[in-house]
Amino acid sequence: MTLPMATSLTAVKKRIALISGFGVWAASAANAQITPAGIGMQPANSALAEEVHIFHNLILMPIITIISAFILGLLIWIVIRYNSKTNPTPSKFSHNTMIEIIWTGVPVLILLVIALPSFDLLYKEDVTPDGQQVVATGDGQTVDFIFANDFPESRMVRRPKHLQVIVDNGSERRVMKNRADYRVDGFGEANLVVSMATPPVAGERVIIRGGRSVDHRGNVTLAPTMTLKVTGYQWGWNYAYPDFGDFEFLSNMLPRDQTTPELYLRAVDNRIVVPVGETVRVTITARDVIHAWALPAFAVKLDAVPGRINETWFNADREGVYYGQCSEICGIKHSFMPIAVEVVSRPAFEAWVDSQRALAGMDPLFDADTVKLAQGDASAHAE
Repeated sequence: MTLPMATSLTAVKKRIALISGFGVWAASAANAQITPAGIGMQPANSALAEEVHIFHNLILMPIITIISAFILGLLIWIVIRYNSKTNPTPSKFSHNTMIEIIWTGVPVLILLVIALPSFDLLYKEDVTPDGQQVVATGDGQTVDFIFANDFPESRMVRRPKHLQVIVDNGSERRVMKNRADYRVDGFGEANLVVSMATPPVAGERVIIRGGRSVDHRGNVTLAPTMTLKVTGYQWGWNYAYPDFGDFEFLSNMLPRDQTTPELYLRAVDNRIVVPVGETVRVTITARDVIHAWALPAFAVKLDAVPGRINETWFNADREGVYYGQCSEICGIKHSFMPIAVEVVSRPAFEAWVDSQRALAGMDPLFDADTVKLAQGDASAHAE
């Protein structure tokens, strides 16, 4: 299957826009701001957020709508059929076995319909991805490539859906099909052998990704390339980057006279900056009272509890600025604790890291010859 590098993401956007039914993609996808008179959720900027939207719009909303319509219809029927004029002599029974079985059994079935897909979604939100990848360069002859299946026993690659093979020639990316374009030997063993049906052309990159962290698009989500430490306090946020020298900074809401009316209560003096297309581990705690770090565009919401470290993650699809806020009542200025995340390219992120290190009195970390990523070439993520 041949996919131009931007085509598949566009297709996903169209599908999600249709699924949502509320026109959320008409809002600014580059800057996830609150839309006046909007009735939908913020545009999703991650596969996980898309899955949350799908769960809400395809499972929860239909169930809510059907139940509400049924109850409304039942109430109208009772008012018309059993008022004092049409039914002057009311029945005096107090039990009906069949009705009681129905109104007990049907809610149980409804809860099962909601619970089963929600368990999978909650698991994906709770477990930080651990996907790995191998990047090899074709020579026009080699067809066999090795993928080290060195995960813990419970997380090993055991099925075809746990493995993704991509061939990238620089201008287009081909997502290969199992059995048609390649076969795999050694599922569940220490090493997997990926045998291509035809040898990749010399210079083409063969990207093999494996892991149990598979999103609804069928892409393997790679392990985090960085950690962001978040500490809430009354009433602002402290952020630290331990992988890049552990520099830190405070982030507080901008006063009304230092921002626009549209961004007031959302804009901050210091934004978080993260690279696009890379998994970011987020550890969250608090200094004083309970706060909650929430970013709707990434489907992230986790309590910041004093004396306890909670962990979550996100992987942004697109560059832009995305807004959230504290979502746990924490005092008189609870509503003045916005969150702003700026998603940038990897080179821009590295330049920003070096600028922050300079402010902290540290030497630059990156240069033109430095290997940029902590794990292979995560910029080659499948759209």
